[in-house]
This record gives sequence, structure tokens and C-alpha cells, in this order.
Amino acid sequence: MTRIVLALLLSLVLAPAGLSGSTVASRPSTVWKPVPMPATRLAETAAYSGRHYGTATWHLSRPHVIVEHYTANRSFGATWATFAADTRDPELHEKPGVCAHFVIDRDGTIYQLVRLGVRCRHTVGLNWTAIGIEHVGTSDAEILGNRRQLSASIRLTGWLMSRYGIDLGDVIGHAESLESPYHHERYASWRCQTHADFGRPAMNRYRANLARAAVAAGIELGRTVDRVPSGCP
Repeated sequence: MTRIVLALLLSLVLAPAGLSGSTVASRPSTVWKPVPMPATRLAETAAYSGRHYGTATWHLSRPHVIVEHYTANRSFGATWATFAADTRDPELHEKPGVCAHFVIDRDGTIYQLVRLGVRCRHTVGLNWTAIGIEHVGTSDAEILGNRRQLSASIRLTGWLMSRYGIDLGDVIGHAESLESPYHHERYASWRCQTHADFGRPAMNRYRANLARAAVAAGIELGRTVDRVPSGCP
């Protein structure tokens, strides 16, 4: 699909709806498939946040960042099971286990696993203020080359941007986490920890598609670049 056609398609989905003078994208269709989040896991999340971010809460309030990931597998079911397991971290042997707010399957189905007011452990240094979106697949190129999956991702991310006033520059790939101005990690050994999914070249392509769709829908882009030196090797 050409960039022009993609932008036109997404502009139809990211249709503006007036709200107190602001443009808010329409929420895309999602399937609610929650992972277990009992009081014990919420308490684990609050304790984790206290150790790593300095504030012991499980609440995700006014998120500033959206982080794009891929699952490194080709199964939504396996991804869901991993997030539901609440497995201890292999290094510090602490809980909670990993999770993400959304998973986008290869056919474009958007699953929501966690309420947006709850913190998820998906990106070291940013879990206190970031929404996590996983894409079922094994590489950046696979996601960017899957028309239905990419279209669904742009729809979801555009809606989240407009709902929370998140700038385009704060839509990042997991591999870009260390250069986010919101990155904060108290545990010294993790201050330079990141992962390889959705690095800068892939995210530049992704953000270009997202920007075209957002502009067509009248959504404010805000800062288009938002990076700071990481201080890491």
C-alpha cells in the first residue's frame, strides 16, 4: 500500500470529533482480553514502582509516552499467557511480571489486556508514565510490512495521542527508551537497559505514517522530536 493510500485510509478512521474545541480521534475497535490483575498484583506493581521510580503506586496517571514493541513470537495466545503468568524478574527475582496494555495481532485485531489507569511493566525506566503496545511478530520489518497490523497500530496510537495529548516525539520504540526525557530508573544496573525492538530507523518510518494520519484527522502533533542524551555507552 502506498503512503498516500495509507494516509487516506487512516484519516477516515482517525475522524475528528469535537470535544471542548479539541480534536479527539475515534477509539478503534478493541477486544477486551484482560490478564489477571488481582489486588496482589496491583500491590506488587506499587512496590515495584516505589523501588524503581520513588513513588509506590500502581496508578498510571496522565501518561506522557507510548512505547511500541514486538512480541518476538507469532502467537497472541502465547503472548497473553506470558503476561498473565506474573513471573518473577530473572535478575532481581521480583514481581510483578511483564505485561502491556494492548497487543495487536497479525490480522489487525487489537486486544486490550490492562486498563489504561494501571501501570504495566513493559519498558525499564518508563513504566511509571508509558502505555505499552505489543505487536505480534518477530521483527520491525514484519510489523511495518503487515498492512492490517500497521493500520490497526496507527489507529490505536493516534487515538491514544489525542486522548492524552501525547506528542508525536513521545511515541517511541522500545529501543529508543533511554533517550526519552521521561526515562527514570533508580536501580543503577538497569539505568542503561533497553531492548532492540523498534529502533530509530523503524520508528522514523512508523512516525511518518502516524504523522500523516494525524494531520489528516486534525490531531495536534506537538513536539515531533523529543530526545535527550542517554549518557549510556
